[in-house]
Amino acid sequence: MSTILLVEDDPDVVTMLERFLVGEGYQVVTTSDGAATLAAIAANEPDLVLLDIVLGDEDGRDILREMRFISDVPTIFLTGRGLESERIAGLKLGADDYIVKPFSLGELSARIESVLRRAGSNVVEREISAPTLRYGDLSINEHTYEVTLRGELVELTSKEFALLAFLAKSPRQVFSRQQLLEHVWSSSSEWQNEATVTEHVRRLRAKIETNPDQPRWITTIRGVGYRFEPGDHH
Repeated sequence: MSTILLVEDDPDVVTMLERFLVGEGYQVVTTSDGAATLAAIAANEPDLVLLDIVLGDEDGRDILREMRFISDVPTIFLTGRGLESERIAGLKLGADDYIVKPFSLGELSARIESVLRRAGSNVVEREISAPTLRYGDLSINEHTYEVTLRGELVELTSKEFALLAFLAKSPRQVFSRQQLLEHVWSSSSEWQNEATVTEHVRRLRAKIETNPDQPRWITTIRGVGYRFEPGDHH
């Protein structure tokens, strides 16, 4: 259930909108001034804010400026001012949408759904594009199967990627070739040569190491196997 923070100082409008939004399936929190709004955002982490521009002696645009210091919660301005210049000014401040009074409840519902949908897809995109593993200038993204080194994309095969990601998820832990066959290849030395692992490590080093003969990321532990060295970066 999404939570909507309604910032409005007209009791009749609050009653009407709260009843409507609850009926639409939202959880509703209400405030009527800047200080209470900032406190409510911190306490409730709402999914969306409906913010009236005119709140007694306060200006909703000033409240939005303060909000943006603590939260990027999607915000829709409610206003009696329909001038294009006013709408542009509000959007430039960081509002996600702008609805002019009087408005129909159907229009309000559609705007809310649209902004929430947009915000949700942005969150998903940010999560997908964010590296799942990062060590210094090496980033490994398990969502997109991409590796970047010093900001440059490194072209890896699927097995090279799987080997690097597996080792990087357990930094400094040593794995034997037999263990890597089991975990990365779902195989065993009984029917797949351990030299497969050695060759893939060699190829991986050629792609990510500045000097493959003196590897910084994937080191050999003689007589045991390999481990990923995170260095001083976490």
